[in-house]
Amino acid sequence: MKIGILGGGQLGRMLIQSALKYDDEFYTLDPASDAPCSNISHFTEGNFNDYETVLHFGKDKDVVTIEIEHVNADALAELEKQGIKVVPNVAIIKTIQQKILQKEFYKTHDIPSPEFQVAWNSDEKIMMPLPFVQKMNTGGYDGKGVQVIKTEEDYQHLWKEASVIESLVDIDKELSVIVARNENGETKTFPVTEMVADPKLNLLDFNICPVFLSEDIQRQIDSITEKFLNAVNSPGLFAIELFLDKTGKVWVNETAPRLHNSGHQSQEGNANSQFEQMYRVVKNLPLADTDAFGYSGMLNLVGAEGYTGKVIYEGMDDVLKLPQTYIHLYGKTETKPGRKMGHINVLADSREELMEKLVKVKGMVKVIAE
Repeated sequence: MKIGILGGGQLGRMLIQSALKYDDEFYTLDPASDAPCSNISHFTEGNFNDYETVLHFGKDKDVVTIEIEHVNADALAELEKQGIKVVPNVAIIKTIQQKILQKEFYKTHDIPSPEFQVAWNSDEKIMMPLPFVQKMNTGGYDGKGVQVIKTEEDYQHLWKEASVIESLVDIDKELSVIVARNENGETKTFPVTEMVADPKLNLLDFNICPVFLSEDIQRQIDSITEKFLNAVNSPGLFAIELFLDKTGKVWVNETAPRLHNSGHQSQEGNANSQFEQMYRVVKNLPLADTDAFGYSGMLNLVGAEGYTGKVIYEGMDDVLKLPQTYIHLYGKTETKPGRKMGHINVLADSREELMEKLVKVKGMVKVIAE
């Protein structure tokens, strides 16, 4: 089968790496000539936001999927019309591409998400009480396009572009749940993970699984995933990012219609990874077992401040000596501050041991440049 992927980044790379044990041809489209997928797939250098480029790329594929949601959905809609299978379907890609549509989707389908106001331009009066969050309608990812407005002085920093103004949740934990559905309607859910963010970069720092949740909190999450999958009505793999507030209520922060950073520890921590699951969704195969093996966690390898250029990973030899510690590099040759260059997964017998290992490994590695 010819499988086309819009985006040639690390998510596509790990999907292909996972699927190499099967018998398919993978094609990727990315604007960067040295994209992580460029040397492990039939690679096309091109803009996945350009209508004609996407149409031409997809026309001879059996199925087209995405590893980034900021793609030309109109071209995908035309490919669907021409009989090319697109996973997930274009309707949900279009909805998730725009934060405004995404928030209205949650409201329509009674999926709990923080209260919000739409601001189409800078002239709109902000009705939301301080402090609040501003999220750009399009283009944001990895913490970009999101800012907290805390004081009246901060109003001068408001972005002028169309955005969502959202009430600030009093967060106890940030959680993520990855769910999958194939065309036959079979669904599988990975165990909930806890995300610990780097406060400076606003990027995922550690990911921890499992999370100890009360029956009530788990019920809320199960209800959210069920409502979401029913509303989406599409095959796909979806990462639903959640806030647990200090009163024990669960809110949806946002959803990614694709593979996600919060599922990386599943590579060694679960019976099957999110990448194996995504492959099975794309092929409409029986979905994989998602059971967790004990405790697992992940830390991102991110370009250090003050270093730009050809990447060097300091401390890797020491990490390689550690038991139950697994390095995944993304094939990116150039590093810059805050750029995701890889990740390391760790297994442990308890949460305490897991956190100790993650903190230790983080202190051992530094991503610098020549």
